[in-house]
Formats: sequence, structure tokens, C-alpha cells
Amino acid sequence: MDNIRGAGFMVFAMLCFAVEDGMIKLLAADMPVGQIISIACFGGLIGFLVWSAIKGDALWQPDYLNRKVLLRSASDTAGSILFATSLALVPLTTASAVIQATPLVVTLGAALFLGQAVGWRRWVAIVIGFIGVLIIIRPGMEGFTPATLLAVAGMLGLAARDLITRSLTVTLNGPQLATHTFALIVPAGLLVTVLRGQSFVMPDAYQSLILFGTIVVGMIAYLAILAATRGGNAGIISSFRYSRMIFALMVGYLMFREVPDMPTVIGAAIIMATGIYTLWREARLHRASLQPGPAL
Repeated sequence: MDNIRGAGFMVFAMLCFAVEDGMIKLLAADMPVGQIISIACFGGLIGFLVWSAIKGDALWQPDYLNRKVLLRSASDTAGSILFATSLALVPLTTASAVIQATPLVVTLGAALFLGQAVGWRRWVAIVIGFIGVLIIIRPGMEGFTPATLLAVAGMLGLAARDLITRSLTVTLNGPQLATHTFALIVPAGLLVTVLRGQSFVMPDAYQSLILFGTIVVGMIAYLAILAATRGGNAGIISSFRYSRMIFALMVGYLMFREVPDMPTVIGAAIIMATGIYTLWREARLHRASLQPGPAL
């Protein structure tokens, strides 16, 4: 039952994230991406501060100055801004397909930097998954779009965030980590806008409504993620993250009339298949490690 509940919350969270991506792309047609991200994260920051105040948590945590926490938030900031920038320049479905490779990169990083054992099957899955990314990007080929590399860079930043999160030993909870990240993204987004020489735009009523929707949907998605990870088999529940690609296809078509080409579909399918296998394999090995050994 915990797995069904967790999977349901995970699918709902991925739907919200796909809708949020669509709203960011819609706003990016007339507004700098850095400004959009700053406004959205400022709203989220206020929301999570209020959440912490209601729960009685201290708004300032000494662990906010922890080196790994700062590095995690910096990685999240870079990844979020780069991915949001890619949404403004490439089809939503393409950017979403690239981001699906995040779990594969996290597994690779865990093997290289955290000493996690990775068997040959998962190494093969990782290599095949990266081939899927190359099929989507098509470097040196006619369909190559340089802006797609921004999605790749964003994916690497988000993967670094997840990898650092695995090694954290602090007592910060999910909302507190989100508060820390949002506090960095707000000024970073404004700085990116200035450095790119873009002018800030005063949102009209329609844009303000979409910005408000972005804030609300983003927070709902984050809370759904927290609900999804409370109990159940983490490997099974995490595999439902790939439903985001399905929702991205729907949102891309309904909002922007996007129809992905065949290489994007093939590459996304490869990434999703290898990613699901990797998560399943990790969960299986974790369960095996918890089983008591034979009696001596």
C-alpha cells in the first residue's frame, strides 16, 4: 500500500513539474528567464518560511553554513537556471527528455565519488543511457541545436545536487533545504538577467497570474515529492519520476503544439528504460543487503 501511495504522489508531482516547466516556457517568450526564476523562487521562499514558522521551526539553522549544504544549493541554483534557460530556447519535450538522464548521472557519480559499488549491468545501462542523450542532442548532425547543451548542463547541475544530498549528514529537512536553495536562486536569477544585459519586465495581469500559478504548482509538486518518499520502496517509487516525460509530451503538445521528432522519442525511450532498470537494480541490491546472512 505504501508503494501505491508513494507512486501516486510521485506521478502527481511529475505532472506538476511538467506544468510548471510549461508555464516557465510560456513566460519566457516575453520575460527574462532569470527574472522568472527569481520571482518564482521568492514566492516559494516566502511559502516555506511561513511553513517553518507554522511548524515552530527556527527560521535560521546553523547548518545553512555547512560547506556541503552551500555546495548543494549552488549546484541546484546552477542546474535550475540552466535548465530554465534551455526551456526558453528548445522544445519542452527535448529539454524534458535530457533531464531524464539525471538518475543515471547520479549513479555514475556515486560510483566515482562516493565509493558506491556499481556492477557491470548498471555500467552497461549507464553507457546505453548516455547514448540515448547523444541521440537527442545529435552533436555534429543536421538536427543539432547548441541550446540543447544548456539542458545537459542543467541536468548535470541537478545531478550534482542529488549526489551531494546523498552525502549530507546534517539534520536539515526537505523544506529547510528548499528554503536554503531558493534564498540563493533569487539573487542569482537577478544577477544572470543583469549580466545578460536584459531588461526587467513589469508583469501584466496575465503574466502575474501565470507567475502565481508557477509558485503554487511548484510548491505543490515539492510537497508531493515529500509525501511520495515517506515509506515504501524507494527504487520502485523513484522509477515513477519518468512519468514526467509523458506529461511533458502532453503539455508540449497542448500548450505549444510540439511534436517531437523520431530521434528525440528514441533517445527518451532509451534513457527512460535504462534509468528505470538502474533504479530497480539499486533497490534490489539494497533489499538484498538488508537480508540476514546464513546462520553459522
